[in-house]
Amino acid sequence: MTISRPNWQNYTFALILFFVSSAIAAAPLAVTTWNIEWLTTKPSEQFVQSKRKQADFDALAKHFATIGTDVLAFQEVNDLEAIGKVVGKDYDIYLSERANTKYQKQQFNDINQYTGFAVRKGIHYKNQTDLRLDPRENSKLRFAAYAIITVNQRSPIHVLSVHLKARCSGAYNSSKDCQVLKSQGKVLNQWILEREKAKQQYMVLGDFNHNLGYQGDWLWRDIAQFSSAKLATRSTQASCKVRSRHQPKRLHQFRSLIDHIIVSDDLSFSPPKQVAFPSEQVLNYHLSDHCPLKTSLN
Repeated sequence: MTISRPNWQNYTFALILFFVSSAIAAAPLAVTTWNIEWLTTKPSEQFVQSKRKQADFDALAKHFATIGTDVLAFQEVNDLEAIGKVVGKDYDIYLSERANTKYQKQQFNDINQYTGFAVRKGIHYKNQTDLRLDPRENSKLRFAAYAIITVNQRSPIHVLSVHLKARCSGAYNSSKDCQVLKSQGKVLNQWILEREKAKQQYMVLGDFNHNLGYQGDWLWRDIAQFSSAKLATRSTQASCKVRSRHQPKRLHQFRSLIDHIIVSDDLSFSPPKQVAFPSEQVLNYHLSDHCPLKTSLN
């Protein structure tokens, strides 16, 4: 009688594959949001912030490389070439569908502020129809880029990159700006409730132009109403220093956040942190009036 011996070489190889694939599946997913302030390769005379030299792009790219992110939700980007100069060749880039030809009526002639994503190559990305935060038919702003991202065998994550209405950063008042911002908060709330009803994981990242972390904040109440949404950035400290608008040779540090990250209740995340610019870089180059804000999903 012949007794077969186990093939230890194949067994060892299979075991190694198992542990490697398990380690990859368990690796955190780094997610970042960043408003890059009028980023374009076609600057407008109307907006001095849009004028950058190659050295400025190089400084932005160097700072982005220090973040080490897998997914970037960006805001205020005009064209693919511009964001490509910042993130490099290891990322696939997706602009808001408002940049498409069929939405020409929703585009400005000279320069646009699009939302979108840069996703590390190899991560599965599925584009979805933008979430329009401004219901007006000819609105040229507030298209939230929407994607579904899947890493290895994890559950898909529904992600929004948003840029909300400015000039209503604190208490609510009867101004037109606050009324518009309130309506945008209600649209986000409806989107969140739809995700939860479908038992889908989600993230909402971007420039909210508002301090959601303030105790009892009205906009956060509107966004989270009837949901289990978590404000991941509730306790995040503002560390971002930018160039002062009134004294360009001096630094200005913001006292609170207007960039935020919202996550579904079933996502485990590290405390979000701003990736602040080195002070000398701020003074020597045209970077942005926002610092990147990063978290990791465990």
